[in-house]
Amino acid sequence: MQYMLMFYQPESEFLERDEIASQAYRASWMDYVGAIRKSGVALNGHGLHPPMTGTTLRIRGDKRQVQDGPFADTKEQLGGYFVIDVADLDTALEWAARAPCASTGGVEVRPVFTTSTM
Repeated sequence: MQYMLMFYQPESEFLERDEIASQAYRASWMDYVGAIRKSGVALNGHGLHPPMTGTTLRIRGDKRQVQDGPFADTKEQLGGYFVIDVADLDTALEWAARAPCASTGGVEVRPVFTTSTM
């Protein structure tokens, strides 16, 4: 079954940090990315540029509303994702728990619609 792991991080994790903290944080992500890719469960995935580089579009009536940055009213922002193919939700949750942001933000685990799940 395919699951998307969406990595939500506090805004502070997207801001500038001191060099030692930045190196340690990047290293923890590189370890995680290496492990999930080496396992063979990752189908695809990417980190995202910081939330403030995004643009949100909504259609209201016949008008477009375009806003810089994320529109969600939340303290955590989407930082990246993986789509994984594992046996069950418990295995997907095991991978989610290993993500560095699980202890400071959160990881949403959601089943992916595929032609075999429709």
